[in-house]
Amino acid sequence: MNKYAIIDIGGKQLRVEQGRFYDARHFAPVQYALTLNKKITINRVLLIRQGSSINLGYPWLNDAAVKGRILQGCFKKKMVIQKISSKKKTRRTLGYRENITRFVVDSIHFGDKNPNKY
Repeated sequence: MNKYAIIDIGGKQLRVEQGRFYDARHFAPVQYALTLNKKITINRVLLIRQGSSINLGYPWLNDAAVKGRILQGCFKKKMVIQKISSKKKTRRTLGYRENITRFVVDSIHFGDKNPNKY
């Protein structure tokens, strides 16, 4: 827990650490070419903490990147939606499963001259 970053991915903010895996929905960079072990670079880094120093971006840090790779594409648990009309005595049950992408964080870089180079 010495070094972590907060990234903006899929419309949400995630606190990521090196060596751990995370699930993200609407993963824009790999939405069209989802392959196993594909290397990715996430540049939307909001905050990086290294020891006792904290670096904040407004809105993102310019020279920061989180690098990782895709583990797999999977689904969340099924969301069940029930619509009930009390006066008509009718019920309708709908459901869907959200696509999510599981990725692992390999490294967190800050202060590099070229953070996009893997």
